[in-house]
Amino acid sequence: MNTDVHLAYDYPLLSMFWTILWVFLWIMWFILLFRIIGDIFRDDSLGGWGKTGWLVFVVVLPFLGVFVYLIARGRDMGGREIAHAQAQQKAFDSYIRETAGGGKRPSSIDELARLSEMRTRGDITDEEFSRAKELVLSGTGGSEVPR
Repeated sequence: MNTDVHLAYDYPLLSMFWTILWVFLWIMWFILLFRIIGDIFRDDSLGGWGKTGWLVFVVVLPFLGVFVYLIARGRDMGGREIAHAQAQQKAFDSYIRETAGGGKRPSSIDELARLSEMRTRGDITDEEFSRAKELVLSGTGGSEVPR
């Protein structure tokens, strides 16, 4: 029974803090590396050869490549990310508007049909129907119904 048993007091507190620091730095390194690779692909001002060159440089010599990329092109990384996020938001808003039908006013025929249904159900009187019909036909009424 000559196995080494590591107890809690065999691993000093300072060594634990150094290990946590190195793990944190390692994780931050990978986050930075993936952000730079994403920025290389996202950048529209770079051509195919430029993207290939930066990607090979960052992958083959990762530490040197990342530091040189940050020095050479790091200033505009935030601007490109913001522009990409704004473009995505604009496309999403456009999709929602198109899907929900926002901004479309119902035609006067649809409005008159809806008013007629409301009158036959008894929701509005004949006077209210005639006032709303005049508003719809004049083009100033919209979808409001007098109450």
